[in-house]
Amino acid sequence: MNQHFPFISLRLSVLALALLTAYPALAQSQDPMQGHDHDHAPAAQQAHPQAVPSLGAVTVTATELASPVVEVSDPKLSNSAHAASDGADYLLSIPGFSAIRSGGANGDPVLRGMFGSRLNILNDGTAFIGACPGRMDTSTAYIAPESFDAVTVIKGPQSVIWGPGASAGTVKFDRDTPRFTTPGLRFDGSLGAGSFGRTDQSVDLTAGTEQFYTRLTVGHTHSGDYKDGNGTRIPSGWDKQNVDLALGFTPDADTLFEITAGWGDGHALYAGRGMDASELRRQSLGARFVKDHISNVLQKVEAQVYYSEASMVMDNFTLRPFDSTSSMGGMGGMGGMGGMGGMGGMGGKSGKSGCGCMGGMGDMAMAMADNRITTGARLAATWRLGAALDLITGLDAQTSRHRERMGSNTASYLNEPWVKDATSTNTGLFAEATWRATQRERVVGGARLDWASAKDWRESISKGMMGMMTMDNPSSGQRRDQTLPSGFLRFEQDVAGTPATWYAGIGHVERFPDYWELFSAKNGQFGPTMGSTTAFASIKPEKTTQLDIGARYKTQQMELWASGYLGYVQDFILFQYKTNGMGNSLATASNVRAAIRGGELGAAYQIAPQWRTGATLAYAWGENRTDNQPLPQIPPLQARLTLSYENGPWAANALWRLATAQNRVATGEGNVVGRDFGTSVGFGTLSLSGSYAINKHTKLVFGVNNLFNKTYAEHLNMAGNAGLGFPANIAVNEPGRMLWIKLNAKL
Repeated sequence: MNQHFPFISLRLSVLALALLTAYPALAQSQDPMQGHDHDHAPAAQQAHPQAVPSLGAVTVTATELASPVVEVSDPKLSNSAHAASDGADYLLSIPGFSAIRSGGANGDPVLRGMFGSRLNILNDGTAFIGACPGRMDTSTAYIAPESFDAVTVIKGPQSVIWGPGASAGTVKFDRDTPRFTTPGLRFDGSLGAGSFGRTDQSVDLTAGTEQFYTRLTVGHTHSGDYKDGNGTRIPSGWDKQNVDLALGFTPDADTLFEITAGWGDGHALYAGRGMDASELRRQSLGARFVKDHISNVLQKVEAQVYYSEASMVMDNFTLRPFDSTSSMGGMGGMGGMGGMGGMGGMGGKSGKSGCGCMGGMGDMAMAMADNRITTGARLAATWRLGAALDLITGLDAQTSRHRERMGSNTASYLNEPWVKDATSTNTGLFAEATWRATQRERVVGGARLDWASAKDWRESISKGMMGMMTMDNPSSGQRRDQTLPSGFLRFEQDVAGTPATWYAGIGHVERFPDYWELFSAKNGQFGPTMGSTTAFASIKPEKTTQLDIGARYKTQQMELWASGYLGYVQDFILFQYKTNGMGNSLATASNVRAAIRGGELGAAYQIAPQWRTGATLAYAWGENRTDNQPLPQIPPLQARLTLSYENGPWAANALWRLATAQNRVATGEGNVVGRDFGTSVGFGTLSLSGSYAINKHTKLVFGVNNLFNKTYAEHLNMAGNAGLGFPANIAVNEPGRMLWIKLNAKL
């Protein structure tokens, strides 16, 4: 795999970090006036760093509320107990987030119990969509958090300017724009190691002048299989490498021209799937233009175009021992792919309605390659319409093409032609306004109109045991087109005489079904002929209407915040797993009426100058109103209690994470990745960390996760795969005690 990776060995990053650690005097060459433009952050966050660089204390919760509905955090800080393996791993540290787990990496992020395209994930303002029909490679699987400067979370349908369908919320991973007043060099890097063979290296190097800059970010993360609290080895290792390059031209303080390129490669093992991701490759190209302070009326113009490609290979023999005598019991591990490992893709242009990534492949060696190319553009303008009214208008567009090929081994799938199975497009117009009604009161509102379409290119679909039989695709050549309106209105108020702010907003989002809902499931009609038609023509768009409320109180000594939501979802897209008259276990998709509610609470208190404590609480609830039962895949009530100490160069933290039992389940129902296979028990884990600042440029960080070696499993999880020796319908356990150490350097 590594011979295909297009950058010099990461040994250079180790050498660079060692030099900077040994010779901190090099930092004296830094321009004391240089800074970053936080182009993507809210206005409250747009500030230049201080002249003297600060490594910051190791914190357990680094999230900051930039506005009543926007949370911004710095992924370069250790806001989790160790370096995050990917974007989903990082988001777990933010209240309200969970992830569907299947091993050590590439979990699928869940916000307030909502999954998939209900959560809009952006990478420097661009959409990167994974290729696997079973979501082995989610968009966050390709994200290296430490290569970004800010992570912005907008919970609920409370913005319309960042793309379509974000009923649960929007997450933006962004890099700042470097600014220099004199030629200079910046460096931010780290080296880490831990239990189970965990190693991490990252380098963020920027060189520039007043008018030009070059920024290179390189990262590598690796882990072997971990052991749970019982000492059982869980197939869960990964290896990921990434490099991103940005070249910028800044002719003046208000103008930016930038081109970007990125590459990535890796692999991951999955204890909860019938196949592993033996290759995870991505590449991207982009360009953007920003012009600020144009006139008194037209404040800012932003234009961006991008290209991204995800290519992944899944198989059951490269990363795991292949046993041709293994039983078919591995089917218990499937989370949802139509045809029990469907293999219709072998028939030329047949296409498939399922793949083996979710269930066991029995005694057959199989490999499948999937490829997705996404292109897009965005144009936005910010207007100042008087002293009290700001308006953002614009449009965005995106196209996506998915294709695949399959074989019995690596050589055979490489000889197969690529088969296109799906294309989709979306074009949206948006406008969002902020009216400062009084000094303390604001009204924020927006509207969006999307034109979405998708086409089914599959000539046939899989049917029968293991998908070895195929039939004509009844939706072959069909195209779906939909016009989808969305909007929101929110009132915000700063309470007079207090450091408190509260808000209430109502939002409505209509979301077009995504690739996995249209192509990775059958229709929802159960019976002897179940699986004889596809979900492409039958699934309706989701329509979510949600009330969001919240408040924040902050002083130097104490901070309190709360956010809550109450929503109704018409035509909620639900996956169900049942067996038809032919004895085939199939995933089907149908629409139901749903109600959702929940919220998050947080508090922090400065006990003494060196001591600070905090707590967060997150709760989600969902009900299938059509069938009068719980919605599946809803995380349990979770709490995080923290205690921090900082004195001079030393700092220490304790994190006690608690999760209650989840008894509200819908057995056999879920989404394309996971399904409820029973209730779960509660658990609690304690993690400790500490740090020592060697000097103002270098810091040593260390800690232990799951101090008491607790054996536990997350409720949102994949069932064990029998082909790996795990019982079906038993959740995959999380890591046991893990020791780790990390060296950070910055100048």
